[in-house]
Amino acid sequence: MNKAEILIIDDEPQIRKLLQIILESNEYKVSQASTGKEGMIMAAMHPPDLILLDIGLPDCNGHEILAELREWYNKPIIILSVRDNEFDIVSALDHGATDYLTKPFRTGELLARIRSSFRRSQNVDNNTTITSGEIEIDLIARLVKRKGEILKLTSTEYNLLALFAKNEGKVLTHKYILREIWGIGNQTETLRVFVGTLRKKIEENPSNPRHILTEIGVGYRFQ
Repeated sequence: MNKAEILIIDDEPQIRKLLQIILESNEYKVSQASTGKEGMIMAAMHPPDLILLDIGLPDCNGHEILAELREWYNKPIIILSVRDNEFDIVSALDHGATDYLTKPFRTGELLARIRSSFRRSQNVDNNTTITSGEIEIDLIARLVKRKGEILKLTSTEYNLLALFAKNEGKVLTHKYILREIWGIGNQTETLRVFVGTLRKKIEENPSNPRHILTEIGVGYRFQ
């Protein structure tokens, strides 16, 4: 059996049962909580490797649970929720959610998001080189190559690409990116311009990007 343990925090018995069947059939160990308070206690007593968290819990606000968990829990948290509005998605990501998936979800996509979250949690900051397709980023030399050729990037373009690559597969909100790169959170047009110039340098077809994908109304995802 896979040694990875996943904690499900969801008040719907049918969803918990479905998730248990899916996860155990893919060799994950599973534990369950039906309320936010129960989930917090279980996570504190026996920290899992990943948490699947519902935002709409009966006893407390799921966003508050997420914020409390992030005060000490540094492993992946994936939100599973029927709420698909921009506010809930952006708020969850800004408060530390690793990913956000709306219900009803597809089994294959859920498992892919889980695998991606585990990959990103494996000490990416200790790697000196990040490779994604034909893109190679040397974090020590601050060099970027595409198909073996060195790209001429500005300092800001490099910092932006490195941030994307370190969070491969994760949706980064506009606010988070602006804060990490510029220390501000309200100049989305500036970010849009830099993403555009970066795409011209790393994408085969900038108008149909393969690496820097737009999450409409939320931010960007690097793959």
